[in-house]
Amino acid sequence: MPIRSVPIRSVVFDIGETLTSDTRYWGDWARWLGVPQHTLSALVGMVVAEGRDNADAIRIVRPGVDVGAEWRARQDAGQGDYLDETDLYPDVRPGLSRLRQAGLWVGIAGNQNAAVSALLTGLALPADAIATSAEWGVSKPAAGFFGRVIAWAPGEPHEIVYVGDHPDNDVTPAAAAGLRTAHLRRGPIGLTTTAPTANWSVDSLTELADLLTR
Repeated sequence: MPIRSVPIRSVVFDIGETLTSDTRYWGDWARWLGVPQHTLSALVGMVVAEGRDNADAIRIVRPGVDVGAEWRARQDAGQGDYLDETDLYPDVRPGLSRLRQAGLWVGIAGNQNAAVSALLTGLALPADAIATSAEWGVSKPAAGFFGRVIAWAPGEPHEIVYVGDHPDNDVTPAAAAGLRTAHLRRGPIGLTTTAPTANWSVDSLTELADLLTR
């Protein structure tokens, strides 16, 4: 569909493997579990390829583990979430900046705990607002999450673009809610899946900014 026929007011981005690399995330888990990072990364790739929850990689290493309880134990031990500039993909700041300079509202909303919202805010990203599933009380791919996006971002649903790497969590439910969608071919999920129903499929946020500001 030609971009000129699609009125767009807002662009909302997923977080993990869209704006931030999960390298640190899985490296921290590997250290906590006492396994080499490449071992856990390989297991993540395996479960993703099988269409399973990526947390199943942790359950393979430690059968029967309560991942949520283990995460709380990490936090109690001072090994909770951490993000800095090195966790951002290089195209994030220029891509988001170009969208804002073109007059589009830019939001960030993904499946993360509330601490991640504060961490992203601390990075002073070129975004108008940041939210997480923990703050909203609903996670993707639930329709309620995208209902919150629609209530939050300026514009009618067809004037809002949701950008993510995961067809099942991002593209399909966002489209079902009436949003425009962009599938980002990045990370183990984005690179090994397709999203035929997406309005756009892109390899970078630079390419996305080119399309939406043309």
